[in-house]
Amino acid sequence: MRLDKFLKVSRIIKRRTVASEACDKKRVWVNGNQAKAGKDIKAGDEIEVRFGASTLKVKVLRVAETVRKEEAAEMYEILEEKRPGETRNG
Repeated sequence: MRLDKFLKVSRIIKRRTVASEACDKKRVWVNGNQAKAGKDIKAGDEIEVRFGASTLKVKVLRVAETVRKEEAAEMYEILEEKRPGETRNG
């Protein structure tokens, strides 16, 4: 599955166009490497997304074309979440 679609389906980013723009602006890394929107994502990959001063690092648990809103968070595990002034390790 494409990176931009995974970010949208998992609801890490609400719109696919916004996910694609984040990749274009070099704010998304997969397994430690800067990633383009078309990067193929599979279970086990680690994705890091930078939103301004905040950073979210997740591990992909499963990939699915469509999921219900309630099940979206089951697609990944939060490894690290940083916001200005705080740190959360999952």
